[in-house]
Amino acid sequence: MEIKKKNRIKIAKFILEQGTASKNEIAAALKISMPTVLQNVKELQDAGIVIEEGEYHSNGGRKAKALSIEGSTGYAVGMDITANHITLVLVNMKRRLLCKERSRLTYADEPSYYEKMGAMLENFIFRSQVDREKILGVGISLPGIVNKEEKVLIRSHALGVGNISFHNFHNLIPYPYEIENDANCAAYAELTGKKENAVYLSLSNTVGGAIYLNNHFYLGEHFRSGEFGHMVIERGGRQCYCGKRGCVDAYCSARLLQGMTGDNLELFFQRVNEKDEKCLGVWEEYLDYLAVTVTNLRMNFDCDIVLGGYVGGYLKNYRTDLERKVAEYNKFDLDAAYIRTGKYRLEASAIGATMQFIDHFFDLL
Repeated sequence: MEIKKKNRIKIAKFILEQGTASKNEIAAALKISMPTVLQNVKELQDAGIVIEEGEYHSNGGRKAKALSIEGSTGYAVGMDITANHITLVLVNMKRRLLCKERSRLTYADEPSYYEKMGAMLENFIFRSQVDREKILGVGISLPGIVNKEEKVLIRSHALGVGNISFHNFHNLIPYPYEIENDANCAAYAELTGKKENAVYLSLSNTVGGAIYLNNHFYLGEHFRSGEFGHMVIERGGRQCYCGKRGCVDAYCSARLLQGMTGDNLELFFQRVNEKDEKCLGVWEEYLDYLAVTVTNLRMNFDCDIVLGGYVGGYLKNYRTDLERKVAEYNKFDLDAAYIRTGKYRLEASAIGATMQFIDHFFDLL
């Protein structure tokens, strides 16, 4: 029974990761016999978890059915809390983003804040028009050091608080819920399904990151792994919110860019494209410090560097400029093919916060 269960989980997860897959592809990729594949696929279809979604092209003979996960089997909600905003997302069982919402709400460790947070969540789910009984859980993304098991925000410089317990939020969040560090969440969103080692650098209002090694995230002995925003790259440099000077966060935070355009990051990049002199100057300096940071991470970890977060979502259009600057500091690599840019912008952490509930559902099949 244990082997049967493992095969069922492997098959369902393979279909999830691939998007669509045929029975022959499943058997070949997972090295499972065709009778075993057929039996497990039928059971997954009978349970309403797997469906047939079209057919593959055929050069002759019977066309193979394309199998996929039934998206409406379940849903997960992600909530990303920052100093001034809450971002909410809803994803289905295929990990597809169905709807999102970003609202301004200044964080305060007060009952009124958490009540508003709970009300925003309920209103968001109501407007999404999904069956509440199918909500697997709510993932909460937080900027700071998080103890997931105890549901405690140990320390958050960005929010200016420490030792905040989320353990008794059942009256505000009537669903299973978990908390996680925002950079780890964003990394889950960007790196889920990736087979190679990678370092994730989150370039949002705060700078953070995550280390993905051997198909697992390395969290560190004190949950402080990946705090790349507090590496010092300029001795005696700009003041960082953590109290030190010269931290990466003081040079690579999205705040530095959007502060030029009234807290509007999209407008900043629009002005860069329009060759606005002030914005171009700030952007050139930003890229220079980012190049130093990327090079340091490459020297330390010798693997792919994924640039995500608010700024990471825009970097695809400026990759050539960044690579040119990285080449000035990195004399070990022939090119910068190891640099990758993120898929998401404002919603990365919220989406990543949902992943654990989707994964947990399949782990229990």
